[in-house]
Amino acid sequence: MIKFIDSLKNLKGKRVLCRFDFNVPTDEHGNITDDVRIRRALPTINYLLDEKAKVVILSHRGRPKGKRLPEFSMEIVAKRLERLIKKDVIFIDDCIGDKVKEAIDNAPDESIIFLENLRFHPGESKNDIEFAKELSKLGDIYLDDAFGNAHRSHAANVAITEVMPISVGGFLMKDEITYFNRALQNPLRPLVAIVGGAKVSDKLGALENLVDRVDKIIIGGGMAFTFIKALGISVGKSLCELDLIGKAIDIIKKAKDKNVKLYLPVDCVVAKEINVNADVKVVPIKEIPDEFMGLDIGPATTTLFSEVIRDAKTIVWNGPMGVFEMEIFARGTMSLVHSVANTYALTIIGGGDTDVAVHKAGEVDRMSYISTGGGAFLHLLEGKELPAVVALENSKF
Repeated sequence: MIKFIDSLKNLKGKRVLCRFDFNVPTDEHGNITDDVRIRRALPTINYLLDEKAKVVILSHRGRPKGKRLPEFSMEIVAKRLERLIKKDVIFIDDCIGDKVKEAIDNAPDESIIFLENLRFHPGESKNDIEFAKELSKLGDIYLDDAFGNAHRSHAANVAITEVMPISVGGFLMKDEITYFNRALQNPLRPLVAIVGGAKVSDKLGALENLVDRVDKIIIGGGMAFTFIKALGISVGKSLCELDLIGKAIDIIKKAKDKNVKLYLPVDCVVAKEINVNADVKVVPIKEIPDEFMGLDIGPATTTLFSEVIRDAKTIVWNGPMGVFEMEIFARGTMSLVHSVANTYALTIIGGGDTDVAVHKAGEVDRMSYISTGGGAFLHLLEGKELPAVVALENSKF
């Protein structure tokens, strides 16, 4: 069983080595475009400061592959954190070594010390125990609040739990695990899963697992056309993974055998190209012209899907209904966001694109929980264990 940070006492002066997921997106000028992951770490950081601990932050950005690349420095994240938390943040341009340890030891209690990108060292991604031992010299307690990286077996979230005397989870990790368990381990029913996105291959494991757990499945986005093709319907130039037709048929059959209702689009918005200036039209799913591709669910499908979720008690959603990044193909996804927000269900939103859609629709405050972990959330939907969570469960403390 995982211990969480609020179970610890007497943190005054303790060096708490905190693994956060601050892999935030930036624009072409290097400016942070979305700081939600930083904001979601603030409750844990503030709790530690209130307990007069030293907060030592570990994180990563991008995939520098063991090389020190300036464009992946954590310094801009440290500056944003400083602005958000309204306290000084000490930035150190490495994450291991005697100089780093000395700077941490000399910092006063209630300090925030932000270390450089973990992935500048090849040992991080290799889950190297020697690298973990170097990191362990910097703290008295290890805290993992990086749910977004929990599906990775890396040194700073798995190996490190083997060499730290105390390993605990943070408040974000606690929330992520608690809400997911409420949604899939012991849900109020009917339980409805909404699965979208471009490819069946990205969500195949999730679909196969969900059929065993839910009462209804809604499939939208580009991946829906593989299922529609599996039913013998022409999909024009729509995205379709022909090699997964058999898998789609198996899932349709399994859903029927288990009395799980599976819903596919009945109409769609089509165009000849993915372009904001494209000529678009709405057609029934059985009448997609050969030279057109489906890029959003149509109004009849939006109404159908909204009716399907109306009586839901729990909704889990991963993946948009179309190419919502373009306004011309966003209406289906936006409409479904509003419909989900209007239910009385426990609503769990997972995946970066779905998160963006909810923010774009202005419905963040009406969702029960929005996960910070795209890949980790998908791993859980697939029924897989998260290495970092297992590491915390097996830790000495």
